[in-house]
Amino acid sequence: MSEKVTEITKQEDNKMKLKLSKEYDFEGQKIGEIDLSGLDNLIAADMIQANKVLTNNGTVSILPETTLEYDLIIAANALKMPIEFFRQLKPKDAMALKNRVTSFLFGED
Repeated sequence: MSEKVTEITKQEDNKMKLKLSKEYDFEGQKIGEIDLSGLDNLIAADMIQANKVLTNNGTVSILPETTLEYDLIIAANALKMPIEFFRQLKPKDAMALKNRVTSFLFGED
């Protein structure tokens, strides 16, 4: 029985990890995978703050939660990493991250 519990936990852990297409050098670290488990700790105030950042940047969107900039802000906040790391991602990795964050926010599996 404990084997099944361990397997389910491992699958859930892997679901919250995003493997990047390449390793990125950032502040002396090589980052090839992003652990998105910090998304579970977000609250509505974090989303409101992300909206304020978009507004201050002059970005207008009917559904901000579906924009790349919003999702990068949310990821940076959830992972406690500087937004600059996420802005350097190649398009393939940025869109994979955006899709994961959007799916998380809308409760999709």
